[in-house]
Amino acid sequence: MVFVLVLLAGMDSYAQIVPDSSLNHPIPPKARAEADSINMIADTVQVRIRPRQPWEPKPKRAGLYSAIFPGGGQIYNRQYWKLPIVYGALGAGAYFINYNLDKYRTYRRAYIYDIDGDPTTVTTDPEVRRYTTDNLKELQNDYRKDADLAILLTAVGYALHIMDAVASAHLKNFDISRDISLQIKPMLHSNGIGFGLAMNFK
Repeated sequence: MVFVLVLLAGMDSYAQIVPDSSLNHPIPPKARAEADSINMIADTVQVRIRPRQPWEPKPKRAGLYSAIFPGGGQIYNRQYWKLPIVYGALGAGAYFINYNLDKYRTYRRAYIYDIDGDPTTVTTDPEVRRYTTDNLKELQNDYRKDADLAILLTAVGYALHIMDAVASAHLKNFDISRDISLQIKPMLHSNGIGFGLAMNFK
């Protein structure tokens, strides 16, 4: 029994003198130097995260898209709410152009049938046959003028929708700072208290 106790005490003292190599791995000097340099760089270098810039459309590209395709510039500017306005205006223009041209062709054909002297060429439309030759001539001129006016207004509307795309692209990221303001404030004058305009600039 005494021998066993002496043997255990000797093993314990040996374990304290000789450390376990599997639990304590020595680090090479080169690796330790590299780790220290990496930690030093990480401590001294500050990483600045650049804020995300707002999307800024190009006016020339917006105008080109609108000229090629109706509403293309508005889609490019991400102003989708303008599409019903654009298509509604252009659709109305196309409707009036087609309506007036159709009426012009109808009354012009009837007018030509009346003045050609051929009894076989007679219009069968009862609404048209009730007009005289002079009435038919006047009606065809009126509808032609209306068709020309509708074409002109539609072209102007198309040009305006291109200009709107270009202007919206210019003003997409127009910054109105809160530091620039116009306010009406009470002000103290030499003659008393009154109101004045105060302009604050950034």
